[in-house]
Amino acid sequence: MEKQISCGEEDGSGERGLLHTWMGYSYSTTPERILLSRPVLQAALGARHGVLLVEGGQVYSFGELPWKQNQTSSVVTEPVLEAALSEQRVVFVAAGSAHSGVVTEDGGMHMWGENTHGQCGLSGLSVIPNPTPVGVLDPEATPPQTVKILEVACGDQHTLALSGKHEVWAWGSGCQLGLNTSTFPVWKPQKVEHLAGRHVLQVACGATHSLAVVCCLPPPQEPRKLPQDKCGQCHQMLYTMTDKEDHVIISDGHHCPVGVELDSGETTSAFEGSPDQSLRFKQGKSSPTEPVPSMSTQIPKSPTSIANPESTTPTESKPASEPQTEVPASSQEPVEPAIEHSEEPEAPPTNGEVCVEASETSISEPGSCRATGGKSSPYPDEQAVKAYLKRLCDHAQAEHTTKTPSTLHPAQLSSDCADCFTSDPLIPVAQSVTPMGSAFNNLVVSCASAVGERVASTYEALSLRKVIGYWVPGDRVEERLRQEEPMQGKKSSSLGDIREEEAELSRRLSLPGLLSQDNAEFELEESLESKAKTQVSPRLLRRTSRHRARAIPLTPGGIPEADAHLPPLQTEVWSWGHGQEGQLGHGDLLPRPQPVCVKSLNGKEVLRVAAGAHHSLALTAQSQVFSWGCNTSGQLGHMETPTTLPHLAKLSDGIRVWDIGAGQQHTLLLADGDCIQPILYYSGQQVKEVMEQTEEEEQTGEYTQQPVLLPFCMNLGYVSSVCAGGQRCAALTDCNVMGFIASLHELAAAVRKYYCKLSNISSLLLQPLLKLDSLSSALGLSSGGLLQNLIRRLGRLSQLTGQTSASLTSFLRRSRDIRGLVILDDAHLFLDTYSEYCSAVGDLLVMGGFQALVKPCHDVFGKGAEVVQKLSECSEEGLPLADVLAHLFYLPIKHLHEYGRLLLKLATCYEVSSVDYQKLQDASSKYESMALHLKRRRKEAEYTLHFWKSFPGKMTDSLRKPSRRLICESSNKALTLQNAGRFSVNWFMLFNDALVHAQGMVPYKNLFSTHHVFPLATLWVEPISEENTGIYGLKVTSPEESFTLLASSPAEKAKWLRSINQAVEQALSGLGHDGMPPSTGVTQRADPPISRTATYTFYKDSRLKEAVYEGRWVSGKPNGRGVVKWPDGRIYTGTFKNGLEDGFGDYVVPNKNLSSCDHYQGQWKDGKMHGFGTFRYASGEIYEGFFQDNMRHGHGMLRSGKLNSTSPSVFIGQWQNDKKSGYGVFDDITRGEKYMGMWLDDQRQGNGVVVTQFSLYYEGAFSNNKMMGNGLLLSEDDTTFEGEFSEDWTLNGKGVLTMPNGDYIEGSFSGVWGSGLKMSGSYYKPSLYDSDKEKTRAVKLGRLAVHSEEKWKAVFLECWNRLGCDSPGQGQTTTAWDNIAVALTANMRQQRDSPELLSRSQHKTLESLEFIPQHVGPVTLEVHHKIRRYLVKACDTPLHPLGRLVETLVSVYRMTYVGVGANRRLLPQAVNEIKSYLSRIFQLVRFLFPDLPEEGGSLADPPKEKGSSDPAGKQLESPKPGCVVSSSALLLPVLLPRLYPPLFTLYALEKEKEDDVYWECVLRLNKQPDLALLAFLGVQQKFWPVTVTVHGEKQEVLSSTKDACFASAVETLQQISTTFTPSDKLQVIQLTFEEITQEVLALLKQDFLWSMDDLFPVFLFVVLRARIRNLGSEVSLIEDLMDPCVQHGEHGIMFTTLKASYYQIQHEKIT
Repeated sequence: MEKQISCGEEDGSGERGLLHTWMGYSYSTTPERILLSRPVLQAALGARHGVLLVEGGQVYSFGELPWKQNQTSSVVTEPVLEAALSEQRVVFVAAGSAHSGVVTEDGGMHMWGENTHGQCGLSGLSVIPNPTPVGVLDPEATPPQTVKILEVACGDQHTLALSGKHEVWAWGSGCQLGLNTSTFPVWKPQKVEHLAGRHVLQVACGATHSLAVVCCLPPPQEPRKLPQDKCGQCHQMLYTMTDKEDHVIISDGHHCPVGVELDSGETTSAFEGSPDQSLRFKQGKSSPTEPVPSMSTQIPKSPTSIANPESTTPTESKPASEPQTEVPASSQEPVEPAIEHSEEPEAPPTNGEVCVEASETSISEPGSCRATGGKSSPYPDEQAVKAYLKRLCDHAQAEHTTKTPSTLHPAQLSSDCADCFTSDPLIPVAQSVTPMGSAFNNLVVSCASAVGERVASTYEALSLRKVIGYWVPGDRVEERLRQEEPMQGKKSSSLGDIREEEAELSRRLSLPGLLSQDNAEFELEESLESKAKTQVSPRLLRRTSRHRARAIPLTPGGIPEADAHLPPLQTEVWSWGHGQEGQLGHGDLLPRPQPVCVKSLNGKEVLRVAAGAHHSLALTAQSQVFSWGCNTSGQLGHMETPTTLPHLAKLSDGIRVWDIGAGQQHTLLLADGDCIQPILYYSGQQVKEVMEQTEEEEQTGEYTQQPVLLPFCMNLGYVSSVCAGGQRCAALTDCNVMGFIASLHELAAAVRKYYCKLSNISSLLLQPLLKLDSLSSALGLSSGGLLQNLIRRLGRLSQLTGQTSASLTSFLRRSRDIRGLVILDDAHLFLDTYSEYCSAVGDLLVMGGFQALVKPCHDVFGKGAEVVQKLSECSEEGLPLADVLAHLFYLPIKHLHEYGRLLLKLATCYEVSSVDYQKLQDASSKYESMALHLKRRRKEAEYTLHFWKSFPGKMTDSLRKPSRRLICESSNKALTLQNAGRFSVNWFMLFNDALVHAQGMVPYKNLFSTHHVFPLATLWVEPISEENTGIYGLKVTSPEESFTLLASSPAEKAKWLRSINQAVEQALSGLGHDGMPPSTGVTQRADPPISRTATYTFYKDSRLKEAVYEGRWVSGKPNGRGVVKWPDGRIYTGTFKNGLEDGFGDYVVPNKNLSSCDHYQGQWKDGKMHGFGTFRYASGEIYEGFFQDNMRHGHGMLRSGKLNSTSPSVFIGQWQNDKKSGYGVFDDITRGEKYMGMWLDDQRQGNGVVVTQFSLYYEGAFSNNKMMGNGLLLSEDDTTFEGEFSEDWTLNGKGVLTMPNGDYIEGSFSGVWGSGLKMSGSYYKPSLYDSDKEKTRAVKLGRLAVHSEEKWKAVFLECWNRLGCDSPGQGQTTTAWDNIAVALTANMRQQRDSPELLSRSQHKTLESLEFIPQHVGPVTLEVHHKIRRYLVKACDTPLHPLGRLVETLVSVYRMTYVGVGANRRLLPQAVNEIKSYLSRIFQLVRFLFPDLPEEGGSLADPPKEKGSSDPAGKQLESPKPGCVVSSSALLLPVLLPRLYPPLFTLYALEKEKEDDVYWECVLRLNKQPDLALLAFLGVQQKFWPVTVTVHGEKQEVLSSTKDACFASAVETLQQISTTFTPSDKLQVIQLTFEEITQEVLALLKQDFLWSMDDLFPVFLFVVLRARIRNLGSEVSLIEDLMDPCVQHGEHGIMFTTLKASYYQIQHEKIT
């Protein structure tokens, strides 16, 4: 390996990662290049040695390496590989004075070198010759875990490491460790607890001090507690409220009697040279050990200092050994800030304003507050105030005079307002006005916290001028500085015990209005450790330490999506260690054993820090460098004093620094200059070529006054990073391969420059403007809001740019993988931010906001407003200021072009086919097209502004909106209205959101009397064909009007058509005035869709007037799903067709009287309720059924009231025109009556039946809702009256009264049934021979009831209608099937949309119903089975018309015969109703399957062989008749199971007496054992079983055996109760016979034929043993509903046997 060669010589060995080192800054200095075989990735320099990291993760050392034992000489000229690390892949290196450290890829750490002070973290050795692993263990974790390390920094006698959790670990010796210990050395790495929980970004070590860059704390999310209301000491109320008529005065005039005055000697010494000053303090107590520094030296300059007040960190957090320096008076003591009086008299405060001198006016370099350099503002966040107070401003002015100054503290107010923070007297003047942001923040906040929610009037009381009028003129600053110097020593005299201090603080914090920024921060940080129960409202804490999210911060909150990729800008710098040279930056020379925040760098957006031996540097996002500490050799780059506070290094304008290095007595800066190549600046000591300098020479050597340019830097190539250490400097450079490196540098430099530009706009233009108190009145309300929005968007853009700039800088320093570029990965974020920003500028422009800003600009910047001219970079001369401002705010669009150009330039460095090329190319075109798009939008905004300037008439105010842009207008008569009046003038203006039609009369051209706005979303335009008409017309349709526009030429027609269509398309796509996003690259559709979604408010339509419709449209009419909301609260949600409600909809109508709503859900047609629906009335009634023309019509059920309400009742039946008409059942639950009969006009009219809960039964005629005419009345005990009635239950006229025993009276009756009846007539006692007459009378039941065929006609009609028939049987079968298919498909679709509506089995059924049973020719048995299976499925789902019918029939049947309707006298009607259902459904089935034979007809196939009726019954057919078609065989299996419970209950009631007799007999006979019972029943001996099988074992039948004989037959017969249909029950009987036969056959072992005489006793035995409880009911049910064709077959005979057994058992008693 060669020795180092001078950089002038050509060497092609490496292209990137070349390392050059040199000393000093003289012209003769020539950097040496250190030659290595691989590119250097990072270098670190110590006092006399250096460490290098090369590609591949290897490490080299060079320089003086005394710890290497085997070295012949300790000075190594060429780099030596550290072989001990050869197994490791190193990612980071660091060098201290005489030791080194590296971090490996897996987070491990190795140290070597000098270790006398424990700086290598390895105990017991004074020198570590080779890299040795050092473990960092976290003792808090259980078990202790190894901490991963990201970076390490080495000082003189100490080392710091940054862990993967971004916490700091330290070891070595000295207070620069920041650990709570006084025993050194610390051999083992320990966590710096003071920074625990904070996110540390970088650490740096000087010789004896340490620095860290820390992320600001986010606002704490704490639950709100009530604020403190009482004085913490005297417990009186702090705030009093006086209620006036129109406002509330909140006074904080509480004087704490405990308050202590300050020692006057100390006070005057604070202000030497101004003897006439008097200080007064309000409410407070101060410990004598804590002097009040009334001034200290930090004025923050950056706009972020307020945006994140949480960055102002506590001074309270210092330990005892540390001086309490720059703590503002009010945070140290609970005193109001000293009211300071200075010599220059100015206008006295009016209206009792308090003048409060900022007690800690921190001063950075003199003049820093003048609007000069980058970001220099003392008060960046005034807009925050404006956001809330803007509209209150004028009111506040007025209110001001109403306030009395009596609440003021009686301090002698002097007349100096020069740098006073003036405030309304009624607001407690809280804490120091340090960073001026916190001043206002805490001002309002403290009040807010203390007064809680009652703060509104306080806000009003704050006049904008008073809050924002805090501006420190530069000359005063310097004077301040002179006064301040002697204070340095004074301040540090108080070192109390920290616990005492915390206790003191907790006492102090209990005073509300006095929570300063410092305290708030302290509270957040310390509360965990000190557990001090400070009484601070968390809300207040939240507000004081709020994270950049004020109303309109100039630098707004982080952008959430990008946070992961972008470096944070909201940072703080913390320092600790020895401060004898001022290197800590706290304004004094005291040591700090624990980290303390450098207040004056808060909000400066520090990205990196570097520490020289005794000086410190901080690099900000604005590419400025702050420096502080030892300046003996000019290493700070400025000659400012004091050097104990950060000041800006003096660099000429346009030099943007982006990397820093600090050595023993020098500073090295890497910066952007005018060309793309980076340049180097050096400040500090000149190092002579001769190394053998004496100490004295070194001390007196020449040095720089400010940074000087290193002349050789242009020869080095592209420097990517610099470092310094000892007396040496080093730079890493790259050669410009294919222009790639140059392009990268150019991109980064462009972004840095751009960020500085944005910062300047903010600090030089916006902040001074916002301080102007007349600003809000000049702008007016709307423009004020738009300006705020613009500032907010600009802040967001600025922050994004700052973060990008920081990320590009670190990108250059470390990785070069193009895929990590934020600008590529998050392009959408950039484009969105630019688009939003551009909209904000356009909105302000359109509303004339820039014009309105002209006067304020003149007021602030003077007539020429040179600041604005200079910032705007406007080349044209003599432009109006408004245009210059617009030009200025549109500058960011130019930068988008830059992004596009530079990305393209980068792309050209790659192969065209590569992925990287494609990625860069795509991003470039996105940025380019967005830039063009924004340019277009700017033009639109300017065109619109020009239009409004020339716009006549009074309409401007109503039409001019910020987001509205003009597209074209017809003032040139290019477009006219067809059929307009002769004298009318029509003017059309197309905006991006509406078409405006203005009308006026000819003589008054400029006075348009009316105008109408047509929103574009609901505008349809189509060209009218020119062939026949010869006119160039456009037909325009809006929801309530359509008109024709005539164009003057085909070109005009095409222009307007295209413009309107494009505008409509954009309005629909929701892009508003942002237009089409350029990044999509999709070509626009020619025409917007005819069908679209939009919102519209009707203004004309009588039915919909003032209603708002939101939903789908087709050609000007609502069509599809939508919602209409009327002003009176009615809401319709559902489907529309041609502008009317049609389909399913939900309609709610508020009912004012009942304070509830009518609510309809159901079908609509032509705007009216039509079809099935549910109507819930406000009164609590619910109607479920059919509607027609908004009225109840068809079958429906009305439930009135709940069961516990006053009149619960249910009606189910037929309706006509909203009234009950036709057959219906009415269940009056309160009266316990049920009516089943005919209705007319809501009244009972015609025949009907009434049953009551007391088992009264009436059937007969009704008229006018009463029983009137002939009727029949039965009571429970069979007393019967047949005759005339006049009212309910009132007999009146002729009739016959029959007693249960058959006696009857014939004559005239009058009176109410149940009370005394008056009668005149004859009494008959029928003889035995007359008994026939009584029997005939009983049979007549049901004669006067409604015939079953007349019942539920509406239900069946509805089903026919669903099948497309107007009346039963009239219609086409094909149509019917089509309707079924449509119904099923629609329901299937609905099922897909909301699957929860149907069960899975129903879903399967639906799928299987899609296949219609097809057949050709006559119906065979097989087809019959198919049809039956289809019907079973169809009836199983309510979505099929037949299923719907069955479901309805089941519900009406149950409604009729359950509850009161379970009356045994209704049995015949119930049976007949089922039969009528069967016949009517069968009619429907035959309509759907026309080939099906009619009832009783035969099937086509020749009948299969019926089994001969041999007693074995082996070949018996299935119980269903094989060849006869019957409705009961087809339909009973479907219907009866659903109707069985109510029907069987009626049977049980009817047969109750007989069943009781039968059951008693069964129980009695069953007590006997089997053989006895067989003998008793007369069963022949040969049929008695000898053995029986019990549990699989054969047993003999003994005389005691019971329930064993014929057991299988008994079990079979018992199943009769589990079946529903007669055919199933008959099947059970048949199986029972078969079982008996099987047993007998086994017994006799030969064939035989039964004779009835043999069979009957055996069967009787089985019936008895089966113990069927309701056998009589079963028998009657089979008899009534049995298929007629079965009666004479085998089943018929078997059934007769069972019936005979039943009667036999009843009469068995006799035997």
